[in-house]
Amino acid sequence: MKFQDYYAVLAVARHASAEEIKQAFRKLARLHHPDVARNKVAGEAKFKEINEAYEVLSDPVKRKQYDELGPAWQNGGRDPREPAPSRGSDPGFEFGGTGFSDFFESFFSGRHSGFNSARGSATRGGAMDHDFDHPGRDIEADLLVNLDEALRGSTRKVTLRRPAMDGGTERTNTYQVRIPPGMRKGQRIRLVAQGGAGFGGGPAGDLYLRVRFARHPDLTVRGDDLYCDLELAPWEAVLGVKVPLPTLGTPTTLRVPPDTAAGTQLRVRGQGLPREDGSRGDLYARVRLQVPPAVTPEERALWEKLAAASSFNPRKIA
Repeated sequence: MKFQDYYAVLAVARHASAEEIKQAFRKLARLHHPDVARNKVAGEAKFKEINEAYEVLSDPVKRKQYDELGPAWQNGGRDPREPAPSRGSDPGFEFGGTGFSDFFESFFSGRHSGFNSARGSATRGGAMDHDFDHPGRDIEADLLVNLDEALRGSTRKVTLRRPAMDGGTERTNTYQVRIPPGMRKGQRIRLVAQGGAGFGGGPAGDLYLRVRFARHPDLTVRGDDLYCDLELAPWEAVLGVKVPLPTLGTPTTLRVPPDTAAGTQLRVRGQGLPREDGSRGDLYARVRLQVPPAVTPEERALWEKLAAASSFNPRKIA
């Protein structure tokens, strides 16, 4: 298993702040997003790598766990001189095509099965059963789905390498997994009887792929709706402006009305994710005001003229 240096992936220092990590992710994700990358295959692979790094480093708990792994990462973060603990719930399977590396799957995915290590038996609930008839284990792994796939649906090739059992040989199965439009974070795709083999005539377990949304550089998800930040200059908020918005699919231009306050949410209907009735949710643009980082002498003179002419006082309580 190859160690993943998530700080190197995002090109940030190990002491980088949460905001620096976010900005690095957004910059790289915009560059390598499959919709804009010149090489679609390489762009998609890099986009998934960036997402995995951000998934860990943007989460304080996961980042702390990752930082504590250090040189003992191969031992699950333990001192390498300590004996390895019993891992009866370790499924021992390896996935490909899910969008996550083996390193992430081992430490951060929460993947599990109902496996019990005693005499190689397994049950769906993970409890011991000494009868001859044992149902196979259910297997679950994460599947990284981008928002375009959630909108339109797609087909993903997923591989599952199964460990050798009872003196047999390991084998790898390949599945064409259909991701239907409208999938949501946390939903599971079930592949019936594709989990662990049963014992003594018991039925095979199932394989579950749990959907996790890839982080988008500009859009966030709340139910059926999408949200983005809309950065405006002060004069744009006062005078009104037409601006392009990031969307899934057809580019959209939003008309910002005059006298739009910071924090206002402007809605674009039908630009969200699919609903159960076949319609689509909405896109909300949240207004944020930005001021120039520096001004020329001429610009400063104009700002001073505006300040002298204006009666507006932002600290005056209405």
